[in-house]
Amino acid sequence: MTLGEDQEAHSPHDPVHLVPLDALSAAEGPRRCGEDPDHVRLLLEAGTDLPPILVHRSTMQVIDGMHRLRVAALRGRTHIAVRYYDGGSADAFVLAVRHNIRHGLPLSLTDRTAAATRITRTHPHWSDRAIARASGLSPKTVAAIRRRSSGEIPLSNTRIGQDGRTRPLDATEGRRRAGDLIAAHPTMPLRQVAAKAGISLGTAHDVRERLRTGRSPAPTRAGAGAGAPPDGHIPRALAPAPRSPLAPPPASPPAPAQPPTLVPAPRVATAPSAQPRTPAAVLHLLRKDPSLRLTDSGRALLRLFDAQAQLVPQWDRLIDAFPHHCADMIVDLADTYAAYWQHIATHLRTATAEPETDQRIPS
Repeated sequence: MTLGEDQEAHSPHDPVHLVPLDALSAAEGPRRCGEDPDHVRLLLEAGTDLPPILVHRSTMQVIDGMHRLRVAALRGRTHIAVRYYDGGSADAFVLAVRHNIRHGLPLSLTDRTAAATRITRTHPHWSDRAIARASGLSPKTVAAIRRRSSGEIPLSNTRIGQDGRTRPLDATEGRRRAGDLIAAHPTMPLRQVAAKAGISLGTAHDVRERLRTGRSPAPTRAGAGAGAPPDGHIPRALAPAPRSPLAPPPASPPAPAQPPTLVPAPRVATAPSAQPRTPAAVLHLLRKDPSLRLTDSGRALLRLFDAQAQLVPQWDRLIDAFPHHCADMIVDLADTYAAYWQHIATHLRTATAEPETDQRIPS
C-alpha cells in the first residue's frame, strides 16, 4: 500500500459484487476478542440495509465487515454485497485497522496498541506519524512501541511519511546540500531545492530561514556548544548573516592594548542580570508587564505571541500535514508574515537605540 493523502486503497465508487456467505472467511483482524454480540444485535435490530463489506480478493477474507456478515447470516441471507481489495495481506491488515478506528464499533486501546505493534513490524519504513494515523494512536506512543520492538524490526535509515515520500532519519546531509544550493542559487524555488537535496519543502524553508539568521543549515546536536552547528558548516556565501536578537552573545575576543569603544546595548524592560535569552522567558516577562496586559493593544500583541508559542511544538506535525497542491501559497504567506514581524523587530530595534525620537510603527 502506498501512503497517499488519505491512504485509501479503494473507493466507494468501486464495483459491488454479490458473494455467497459461505465463500467468505474471517481474517486475522485487529479485534482480538472477535465480534461483539451487542453490536451485532444493534445492527440486526436496525432493520436497514447495511453498506457493502470489504474483502481481500486473493484470500476471500473479510477485511472490514464481520459484524455485517454475521447480521446477514442471522437474517437468512445467502449472499452479501462486497467490494474487493487487491493488495497484499499486510496492507489488508492496515486497511482493516483504519476502517475500524473511523466508523462502526471503535477499537479498544489494547487492540490499537497491538495493531500498531504489528504494523511497525510489517511496515518498518513507515514514519511514527503514518503508523499513528493508521492505528489511532499518538506518534509518541508509536515511537515507544517501536523502541520496545526494536529487536524485531528491520533497521532502516529512512522513513515513509503520510504523504508517501521517503525521508532519511537523519536529514543533516540533505540540509547541508540545501544550504549549498541556496547559497549558490539564491533565487532557486524552494520546491526545486527540496527535490535536489532530498528533503521536504518545510525543511528547505527552515534551512533558508536558518541561513538568513546566520545559523547552520542543520540544528545543533545534543551536547554541542550553545549556538554551535554540528560541524561548523555554513555556506560561505551566507556566512556573515545577522545574528538573532534572542541568541546568546558571541564570546568576547582577547582584549587589545587599547580598549575598544563600547556601543550601548538596546534597552530591555528587565534588569541586565536577568535579561531573558529564550522566547519562553521573554514571553513570561511580557505577560507580567502592566503596559501590555492592561491595554487592548498590549493584550492583542500577547495573544499573537501566545498563539505562536502554542504552534512551535507542533511545527513538525503541521509541516508533514501541509497539502502539496497549495504548498507554494503556504510558503509565500509564511514569508509575507515573517517579513511583517521582521519589519516590527527592525523598527523597535532602531527606536530603542534612539530613545529621544518618538517613532511609531506604520499601520
